[in-house]
Amino acid sequence: MRTTTRLLIGAAIAGSASSTPLSSRQTIQCAPIPSPFPSYSQLPVQSSLPDPFLPLKYTTLDNAAGSSTFAQDIMAGKGQHRVQSPEEWYKCRQPEIMQLLQEYQYGYYPDHSLEKVEATRSGNTVNVAVTAGGKTGKFKATLSLPTGASASKPAPVVINIGGMQNAPYLSAGIAVVGFDYTSVAADSNSKTGAFWDVYKGRDIGVLTAWAWGFHRTLDALNLTVPEINPNKVGVTGCSRLGKGALAAGLFDTRITVTMPMSSGVQGLGPYRYHGLSGQDETLENSKSGAGWWSNSKLGTFVNHAENLPYDAHTIAAAIAPRALVIDQGTGDAYTDSKGTAIVAYPAAKVVYDWLGAGDKIAMSVRSGGHCDMSGFTSVLPFVQKILLGTPTTKNYNDLGKYGSPMTTAFPWATALPTSKAS
Repeated sequence: MRTTTRLLIGAAIAGSASSTPLSSRQTIQCAPIPSPFPSYSQLPVQSSLPDPFLPLKYTTLDNAAGSSTFAQDIMAGKGQHRVQSPEEWYKCRQPEIMQLLQEYQYGYYPDHSLEKVEATRSGNTVNVAVTAGGKTGKFKATLSLPTGASASKPAPVVINIGGMQNAPYLSAGIAVVGFDYTSVAADSNSKTGAFWDVYKGRDIGVLTAWAWGFHRTLDALNLTVPEINPNKVGVTGCSRLGKGALAAGLFDTRITVTMPMSSGVQGLGPYRYHGLSGQDETLENSKSGAGWWSNSKLGTFVNHAENLPYDAHTIAAAIAPRALVIDQGTGDAYTDSKGTAIVAYPAAKVVYDWLGAGDKIAMSVRSGGHCDMSGFTSVLPFVQKILLGTPTTKNYNDLGKYGSPMTTAFPWATALPTSKAS
């Protein structure tokens, strides 16, 4: 039986991703994180994507000194006290992004150190039980192993919710595991399911609850399925479930590759520039139609999305240097495939490139519509590269019919901090 560990991304990467000696990293002084966090009225209107290199303290109107050009300056990358090195990013800015995303969107992820995870396996079914604070939540996962997987030759795994194309992944030697996301957290305001059995009453979004389900499934696989390699893990889902898969990759450093499909707003569709594809999934209609996906704080930004101190590119950048592949179909206008491809993806890639991890982020622009199953085969060569080390010649920087990045959406990229990874 294998033991498991779980780490939030900020804490883990701050201490592990950089090769800089600890003594050097300790000399970096992080900007204090505002407490309390500023409300939308204390944040400037930013019509373009916020500068990911600028700490929140230097984004608030309290630090504007009455300057009428403050918002223009920070959007253009002229904000003072930007992080200056990858070491400072991992030690200071990335953990801050993790906190602000929990404050403004996801709700605060439960402390896994207070949980006890138990699991049993019966054939291809894995039964999961999680206990914390005297309360227990239970759900099941279903396992499909590729031919030849064994304890001595464990296979990488992709955990999914909502279903995927299993056959190509199994043929490639990748295990596929699914769990019933509705038994973890109902896609409603009912607060029912295993997550709420343990954490009812907390201001946490259902996307975070589904992310928790991914993580506890991985714990259970570690405990009961030696045929799976716990160091080679992908997570995926489509549409609202793609938003949940993105959260899963964000909150757990054990996730090797995150694979959000057709994820839209609250995924990798930008809050700003949401109408580029001709239709509109917006903060406003996602909150009115499915307000339970996020915490209550995000609702205070309805009609004020341009005051958010982050956007989809910030969420993506916080996953770096781990791998991320984004799928969108050109026939999927509602989730703003164009905005994802020419705004969110290239803005996030600027950060990945700066961190020296540019080969770990990919954009898959395919033909077809929303949640077309062909998306899973479209991203497979990149997934094989990450999980199996198989080279691919496919160009995942090709934006297809969308052409080139919309660089006017992220003007701060023309003035990057100079100390980047070599």
